[in-house]
Amino acid sequence: MKTILIFLFIVPLATSAGAEKDYSSDSAAAPETKSRFAMLDDVRILANGLLQLGHGLKDFVHKTKGQMNDIFQKLNIFDKSFYELSLQTSEIKEEEEQLRQTTARLQINNEEIKNLSQEMNSKIEYLIQNKIQLQEKVWGLEDKVTKLAVIQPTVQETNEISSLKAFVEQQDNHIKQLLKIVEDQHAQLDRQHNQIMELEDKLNHIELQEITDNSFIVAQTEPEVIPFPAHNSTAVTYKYDGAAPDCTALYNSGIRSSGIYTIKPNGSEAFDVYCEMKFGSSWTVIQNRVDGSLDFNQTWDTYEHGFGDLNEEFWLGLNKTYAITKQGNYILRIELQDWKENKRYIEYAFSLGSPDTDYTLQLSRISGNIPNALPEQTELRFSTTDHDMDIANDFNCPENYLGGWWHSECEETNLNGKYVTPRSRGRLDRGKGLYWKPKKGRYYLLKSTKIMIHPTDLKSFD
Repeated sequence: MKTILIFLFIVPLATSAGAEKDYSSDSAAAPETKSRFAMLDDVRILANGLLQLGHGLKDFVHKTKGQMNDIFQKLNIFDKSFYELSLQTSEIKEEEEQLRQTTARLQINNEEIKNLSQEMNSKIEYLIQNKIQLQEKVWGLEDKVTKLAVIQPTVQETNEISSLKAFVEQQDNHIKQLLKIVEDQHAQLDRQHNQIMELEDKLNHIELQEITDNSFIVAQTEPEVIPFPAHNSTAVTYKYDGAAPDCTALYNSGIRSSGIYTIKPNGSEAFDVYCEMKFGSSWTVIQNRVDGSLDFNQTWDTYEHGFGDLNEEFWLGLNKTYAITKQGNYILRIELQDWKENKRYIEYAFSLGSPDTDYTLQLSRISGNIPNALPEQTELRFSTTDHDMDIANDFNCPENYLGGWWHSECEETNLNGKYVTPRSRGRLDRGKGLYWKPKKGRYYLLKSTKIMIHPTDLKSFD
C-alpha cells in the first residue's frame, strides 16, 4: 500500500515536469536558466521518491523473508515430531505382533503337552489295573507260602514264586518311572501356563493404548441383577413399624419391593437407606454411581455423614454404615458395569472399624467374576483430601486420585474417583478416573458402580 501511494505521488510530479518542459519550449520569452533549474528540481523530487520506494520495498522483503524463515522452522519441527511418532508407532506394532506370535506358539505347545499328559494318564491307569491284578496273584501266593510253612515247597513252586516277585518289582519300577514322567509333564505345563499369563499381561498392557477398549472381555453368567436406581423421582419412602435394624430384616418381615426405607440399627438413631431386593434377600446400598451427576470429591465430614440423593447417586455415610455393620458379621458386594454394558461383581467378608480408627476396613474375598483389586487381610484407613493418612512417602492419595477412599499405597482402584467418559483423552483425567485396576491386570473403565452389604446370616435379624 505504501508503494502505491509513493507511485501516485511521483506520477503527477513527473507529468507536471513534462508539461512545464513543453511550455518552456513553446514560450520564447522564458529564460533558459529558469527552465534548467526547474528540470533539476523535478529530477531531485523523482529521485527522492524512487529512493523512498526502494527503502519500502527493502523493508517489505526483509519482513517477508523473516516470516518465511519462521514458517520453515515450524515445518521442520513438525516433520521431525511426525517422524519420531511414526517410528514409535512402528515399534509398538512390531512388539505387539511378536507377542501375539509367541502366545500362539505357546498355546499350541500347551495343547500338545495336554494331549501327551492325557495319554500318560491312560497308560498309568492301565498299569495300575495290572498292578492290582498282580497284587491279587501275590496274595494268592502268600496263602500258598503260608501253607508251605508247614509243607516243604517243591523246587518248581519256589522258582514260580521268585519269578512272580521279580515281575512285580519290575512293574513297580516301571510305574514309578511313568509317575516321574507325568510329574515332569505337569511341571512343564505349569511353566507354560505362567509364560502364557505373562504374555497376556503384556498384550493387555499394549491394548491399553486406547482407553475406550477398557471393557470386560466376556460376559459371565451370574444371577439376574436388578437395574441401578437412577433418576427415579417417583420413588417411595417406606416406614417400617418396629424399627428394623437393616434392609435384610425388612425383607424377612415380608417386604419385597426395592426402595427407600427407614431403619434404626441397635444403639443408633433412625435414618433412611436404599434397600435393593434380590437373590432372595435385601441389600443395604451404601454407594451408587450411574452418570457422574454428583461430585464425589468431598470433605471428610461429608463422607462421614453421607451425601447425594438416595434416588440417584449417593454415598450413605461412614457413620451410618458402621452403625449397621457393628450389629454382626456382614458381606460387602461390589457391582461394576463398563461402557459396553458388561457387568461384573465381587464379594468380600469384611469388617469396618470405629470412627476412632478412621473406619479401618479389612477384606477377605469370597466370590466374584472379576480379579480382585483391593488388598486383603490389610487394615485400610479411609482418607480424603482434608484428612489424609500420608500412606506412602507423603504421597497424598486423595489429592492425586480425587474422592475419599480406603487407600493402600495409593493404588489405582478408587470407586469414589472422578467420573470419566471414554471420550476423555487427558492422561490426568484417566489417572483420576473411575476404574477397577487389579494389581496384575488391565484397567476396567467403569460406567456405573454399586456397593451393598447384608449379614452373613440372612436370618440373624428375624
